Amino acid sequence: MDKKRPILNKKIFLYLTEFFAGMSVMAVELGASRLLAPYFSSSQIVWTIIIGTIMIAMALGNIYGGRSADKNPNPDRLYVRILIAALWIALIPVIGKYIIVGISAFLILSVNNNFLIIAGFAACMVIFVFPLFLLGTVTPSLVKYTMDSLNDSGRTVGNLNAFNTVGSIIGTFVPTFISIPAVGTAWTFLIFAGILLLLSVVYFVSSKIALRQMKKVPAAMLLFILCCIFGHNDSFAFWEDDLTYEGESVYNYLQVSDDGEEVALSTNVLFGVQSVYVKEKRLTGYYYDYAMAAPLMAGLNEKDGLDILVLGMGTGTFATQCNRYFDGISWTGVEIDQKITDLAREYFNLSPDIPVITYDGRAFLNADDRCYDVIMVDAYQDITIPFQMSSVEFFRLVRDRLNEGGVMVVNMNMRGDGEGSINEALSDTIASVFDEVYTVDVPGSTNTELFASCGGGLTKRFNDNILREDDAEIVELMNRVREQMTPYRAGDHIMTDDKAPVELLGMKVIDGLISEEVSYYKDIYREQGIKGLIDALSGAE
Repeated sequence: MDKKRPILNKKIFLYLTEFFAGMSVMAVELGASRLLAPYFSSSQIVWTIIIGTIMIAMALGNIYGGRSADKNPNPDRLYVRILIAALWIALIPVIGKYIIVGISAFLILSVNNNFLIIAGFAACMVIFVFPLFLLGTVTPSLVKYTMDSLNDSGRTVGNLNAFNTVGSIIGTFVPTFISIPAVGTAWTFLIFAGILLLLSVVYFVSSKIALRQMKKVPAAMLLFILCCIFGHNDSFAFWEDDLTYEGESVYNYLQVSDDGEEVALSTNVLFGVQSVYVKEKRLTGYYYDYAMAAPLMAGLNEKDGLDILVLGMGTGTFATQCNRYFDGISWTGVEIDQKITDLAREYFNLSPDIPVITYDGRAFLNADDRCYDVIMVDAYQDITIPFQMSSVEFFRLVRDRLNEGGVMVVNMNMRGDGEGSINEALSDTIASVFDEVYTVDVPGSTNTELFASCGGGLTKRFNDNILREDDAEIVELMNRVREQMTPYRAGDHIMTDDKAPVELLGMKVIDGLISEEVSYYKDIYREQGIKGLIDALSGAE
């Protein structure tokens, strides 16, 4: 028996330590994805970086923990490491976003390729590796402390792994379905840091150990309280001080801004606007204007009405704009994020008469047997392109849900030059399914609108319906669209459910866009150094 540490005699506390350590590792991993997503997206690339760096940290922690336990089997050392890990995790919501922005600002001036990979990896290494390395020492250390003899080694290791696994399961579900939607990413870090801190405090308070160790407890608790005070703010765009709304959902970081003339939604802080609502009747100036050609291509002015399905409804910009200029349209919207739909009703004046179904776009098509005159696919945002809505199988499903003469319009938001771009792969895939495919580049943006139909006659219907329009603003816009329409010549870059490398293709475009946007400042930095760059940025403001 350990008379100085009676809390360890029944071993249940050691098993609880394993349980909470496993739970906290998974919670930090999920929190990491939410902390990085507003800056680097939530693509498979970012998830790969997070999982890879965490596995590196845990592996190194396992090695160190085992050697440390063999060399000095003192439980005090383990709980000091857990205490340090808890405080580090508590500091993440206080300084994590500043570290990410600082790393991004440095790398954006110094790297030309693979910015997302390098910046994401660097941020993970700086922010998350150390505390998870410390938590990685828990299991090998506990094996040393809990094993009485080789006769029960299998049972002991099995019990520890079981407690770790159950904790990891809970640590997976709680952040995703409870803490992040309810209180946000920052408080999620603080909650699990608090659990680890409490574990260490209970150990130190209950153990008859040196006063020198006890001094760490009040200092740690004070630092944790300060982190709760200064780290509970969920603002990722911390430089913005006039946002109408900022928050998180199960799927997204969400930011609403209102400049008096229009309301905008962004689902990240680096890649622009995803939805917009203009308060007066006028064109938006975004890709939605060009997408409004689709109802005319489907014969709006020749029919009693149209049924339009929007996959990726967002805040309903496309539907709102079409209803302002066209009559006789019946809408069905599909949006996977219920919180975005709630924001659409509250801030973007989405009509209550437009139903929005909370569902994945492809899953909805599989479950729905109705056909439509227009199907808009607007589910691609920044580099986060769902592969299941980018494959030939998906576009065949869309084609089968179109009425005769129906039109699919796809917003492709990462126009890039060169062979093998994401838009080329999407266009080739679509052209392998539809008879007619036309693309229109949206001026002043990286968006390309693609229109596709089967059976022929798309351009004739479009021309005839423009002639029937009596709104001069729409006629002028549609004539611009008609002049810029380019028949797409299909290539052989076909994406399938089995092979759709959308993240890697998108990353190439992101690299090009970043390089183009910051090339001016890179030249200043090379020629004049950091002082010249600061002067240039100050002048730009």
